[in-house]
Amino acid sequence: MKTVNTSRWEAWHLWGTIALTGLGFALTWPAWRDIITIATNDEEQSHIVLAPIIAVWMFWARKARLRNCPPGGTFIGPVLVALGWAASAMGYYMNIEAAWHAGAVGVVLGCMLTILGKNILFNFLPAFAVLVFLVPIPGVVRQTISMPLQTATASVTQAIMETLGWNVERVSNVLHINGVPVTVAEACNGMRMVFALVLVSYAFAFCMPFRNTTRFIILLCSPLAALACNVLRLIPTVHIYGNYPLETGEKFHDISGWLMIPVAFMLLMGVHKVLKWALLPVMRYNLAYD
Repeated sequence: MKTVNTSRWEAWHLWGTIALTGLGFALTWPAWRDIITIATNDEEQSHIVLAPIIAVWMFWARKARLRNCPPGGTFIGPVLVALGWAASAMGYYMNIEAAWHAGAVGVVLGCMLTILGKNILFNFLPAFAVLVFLVPIPGVVRQTISMPLQTATASVTQAIMETLGWNVERVSNVLHINGVPVTVAEACNGMRMVFALVLVSYAFAFCMPFRNTTRFIILLCSPLAALACNVLRLIPTVHIYGNYPLETGEKFHDISGWLMIPVAFMLLMGVHKVLKWALLPVMRYNLAYD
């Protein structure tokens, strides 16, 4: 029977990880300060706040693996620090914010792995991979996604509201109800919900012993669920903007955005139920799942 050596885990690993990680934050603080500012001031980037919380949750869900991955292979940490520092420096001097931010994340992660080593990285890879969501979405990528998303959302919302008996006109991405123009971007363009739900769906998919096929289906359906819930949210939002004071519409807009995330998540739970109902293999039955 194979025995696993866990005697190498000592208190200094914890304190060394905390110290080096703190040093990594200090050395790249301007980039982290910019990430925090973006996350707290830009609604479409608010998913950044969820990323470290979900990473810790996913690590905790796999904590039993610690006994199977003693420290080792620490060379991967300095390599990642060097790559991160190079990317961050390039991004700073060439004014490429994505590289600047990603490099800072790489430096901190590299400092952490300098103590923990490659065994922790490979055994907790999904938890580390989710940290990519700490990097703010570049403006070009956001516009590429948001423009067709706004058009599709406005078109579907108009069709549903007219079917329900409301007189709604659409000009591009602007819906007119009772003579009041409501742009889809103002009411909700769905970007915040899409990235937040993809992040939560990723955590759900990898914190459960699903087969990889099931995980892929859940992740594939998450943007569709976000779009469906965004339309569901937009219908009453447009109605409120067109019939009530602006302040009422803005309050409903802010509150309903966060309420739709659990609704969309329940839709993904429904996907899981449908797969089970169809007698498709959904779960893994061994405890050592990825």
